[in-house]
Amino acid sequence: MGLAERRAAKAYQDDRYPLLLKQVQEAAQTEIPLEVKWDTLATDGYAGSYDETWTKVYFTPLIDALKSICRDDMGRDALREGVQKIVIQNTTGAYYGDRWSSLHDKTLTLDHEPVTNADNVKERTDGLIEVLEKNL
Repeated sequence: MGLAERRAAKAYQDDRYPLLLKQVQEAAQTEIPLEVKWDTLATDGYAGSYDETWTKVYFTPLIDALKSICRDDMGRDALREGVQKIVIQNTTGAYYGDRWSSLHDKTLTLDHEPVTNADNVKERTDGLIEVLEKNL
């Protein structure tokens, strides 16, 4: 990761992430610890697109899926009992929405290429909802 990528990642963490974290917590209607493995998200040569792609790839689908799951008491209770931590990372090379999320040992892991198929927000949202509904 070069200087441009480090600067862009730091700017995202400082400027965009606090609001997105708040939106995640509001959608979940609880404070679930969120661990972002920033060093795995920073892709060489794409520093100029982090603001758009990281939001579309990771945060918008997460927020939308949590809103869907937590639309009633049953969903909120299931989420509180079944998810104790959320991890966002890029370690497996996944770039399809049906393969990017997993729930094991009460940890929800979102693992996706940070710039690939960024516009497929609905596919990732639907895939995440399916994983949560099946495992909660």
